[in-house]
Amino acid sequence: MRLSGQSSAASSGQRERAVGWKPVCRPPREVRPDSTRREPRGEVSPCGAPPLPALSDKPEWNRDFEKRPPSMLCFWHGVGGFCFFGQARRSWPSLPGAPLDRGAVERKRDGEVYDHGSGLSHKKEYSTMQIFNTLTRQKEEFVPQVPGEYRIYVCGPTVYNYIHIGNARPLIVFDTLRRYLEYRGNKVIYVSNITDIDDKLIKKGQEEGTSMKEVAQRFEAEYLKDAAGLNCKKPTVQPRATEHIQQILDIVKDLIESGHAYVAKNGDVYFRVKSDPEYGKLSHLKLDDLESGNRELRSQMEDDLKEDPADFAVWKAAKPGEPAWESPYGMGRPGWHIECSAMSRTHLGKTIDLHCGGQDLIFPHHENEIAQSECANGCEFARYWMHNGFINVDNQKMSKSLHNFFTVRDVANLYGYEPIRYFMLTAGYRMPLNYTVDLIESCKNSLERLYTCRENLDFALSKTDFGTDETLKEKAAEARTKFCTAMDDDLNTPDALAAVFDLVKEINTLSAASSKAALETAAAAFDEITGVLGLMYNRKKDEVPAEVTELVEKRAAAKKAKDWAAADAIRAQLTEMGWAVKDTAQGPQLSKL
Repeated sequence: MRLSGQSSAASSGQRERAVGWKPVCRPPREVRPDSTRREPRGEVSPCGAPPLPALSDKPEWNRDFEKRPPSMLCFWHGVGGFCFFGQARRSWPSLPGAPLDRGAVERKRDGEVYDHGSGLSHKKEYSTMQIFNTLTRQKEEFVPQVPGEYRIYVCGPTVYNYIHIGNARPLIVFDTLRRYLEYRGNKVIYVSNITDIDDKLIKKGQEEGTSMKEVAQRFEAEYLKDAAGLNCKKPTVQPRATEHIQQILDIVKDLIESGHAYVAKNGDVYFRVKSDPEYGKLSHLKLDDLESGNRELRSQMEDDLKEDPADFAVWKAAKPGEPAWESPYGMGRPGWHIECSAMSRTHLGKTIDLHCGGQDLIFPHHENEIAQSECANGCEFARYWMHNGFINVDNQKMSKSLHNFFTVRDVANLYGYEPIRYFMLTAGYRMPLNYTVDLIESCKNSLERLYTCRENLDFALSKTDFGTDETLKEKAAEARTKFCTAMDDDLNTPDALAAVFDLVKEINTLSAASSKAALETAAAAFDEITGVLGLMYNRKKDEVPAEVTELVEKRAAAKKAKDWAAADAIRAQLTEMGWAVKDTAQGPQLSKL
């Protein structure tokens, strides 16, 4: 049992140990009577907002909210809740805050004392990525169970329609995290699921007069097309829920046998929330204030099906016209929350290093995942949790009713996919991000600056005469250091982008006088750090036709002879052929229009 104000046993003890800690699974939790059940922290907002977390024992977390813009804070609370457009919303702990003061913090690791402020141990340099753990509400060293190997699960989409730009944010953010971990030499086992059985899918199939399976297959293909367009790497495993029915039933059986779940009279199976004394530890809310995530299901059922309104379905009895599978409880289908528990356990094991998703999934989805997984497995489900913030559109919540609902495909058709990816990296992943046409156009312009810089580097390297200046080597090393420092600080992509543009400035300033080796070093650094961010994936080497090359040479000769009219005429001819010519200190530079 974890007391209020403490981290879980894993975070307070096992994570303090040397790298190489492995979880030891204990027997499934015993069902405890209500009299011994711990009440997770929480308090009710006087402004009518949903329950807020108790903050008094976390002063550093209080400061997180105090530093948020006043326009985003609830009128009644300088800390805690905030209001979006007239609707009070819960201030989830995954939202951004001021970095914790770690300057004086020292931890022992492998017999060494590590100073987080200097980044140095007394014996050797040591660099560890820090991430904000939603479970503990603080930044922590991101240390995997197996040194050099990260096991990550990211909640994927329910494929009943095209994904919207809000869905794209976790897709891009956690792909970037994966890329960075791999860049630093780690192995990443990255699992992201496809939810292909759900009420929305069933409803869509009924509306179209097709089947749930046909809808799922069609929109899974569209999702994969969008993910590829956004340059997201394919997951190590991308499981479908319908392919894991037996694994789901195995967990349901374990929960029933241990007293954590029960079979209702209609064949539904519910998780007994009050049987888990730690329920609510991720959202940090009191059980009495939590709302069940199965409102629609409850409205279709008799009141006496559940023992408690907070109990949630892990197996749903079949209804006419719905897909169903055989089970010991009759024909039925899985509940939403248990699908991820089964797929995660199947492909990553009982305890994973990191679970990721959108902020909206903290409760009830991730809270319920923890409860059913830890009660069935008898050990910690996920050691770290990361959640990204919401996307707003023109400072309003994205909503179909407000006609500001944009799919990724809509935006990509207008601006391309890469500006969407760039846009998602311009703010800290825990911060709310506001989408506007001006911002996406600005992102497109920033990308053009990057492409121009890289083209200039290629042009400089294509010449036979080089300077002797080596300064770019030093600047490239500085850019790598700044980039890694930013990414190690809770995936700080805005500062990482700043490091990229610092390098761009140096390249533009120094390339004319630089040696070939310095230019090659700068190009390598540029490609590395933009590659980690998943950018610059539309570079194409344009083949220059011989007639274009001949015209460029004639224009150069005309300029040398000061025949400006002839030079201008040739430039106009090149433009008509789809080529732009730019005069530089290294000579004329061609680019495709």
